[in-house]
Amino acid sequence: MNRRLFLLAALALGGCATVAAPPAVAPAPGPLAELEPLYAAQAGREALTIRVASNGCTAKADFAFYVERRGEAVTLAFGRRRVDACKSFAQGRTELVFTWDELGLAPRTPIFLLNPMAAWTGPGA
Repeated sequence: MNRRLFLLAALALGGCATVAAPPAVAPAPGPLAELEPLYAAQAGREALTIRVASNGCTAKADFAFYVERRGEAVTLAFGRRRVDACKSFAQGRTELVFTWDELGLAPRTPIFLLNPMAAWTGPGA
């Protein structure tokens, strides 16, 4: 058998053995799927500031938070109550400030933030 015939046979058999990959399926929503992705979170002396997506009308009242204490571990999660239905030219982001008193936490309390973080890629991206 010459080399060309061997190469053609190998390619033909290799092509027959190739199986198409199944289509990618999004994972089932988990227990935290309703949490708002954050662009940033900063713990300051007086408050916690989060940066979220906005179409121009996002306000602090559009968000709810949930604090859970288990021993010394404190978890905090933010969720959107209302969708920002504004139709601005360029989508953007906004900062929301929640004081430690509003959250019911002492300023130096270590917290675990449960929201996913997303990269800011610019307006309309």
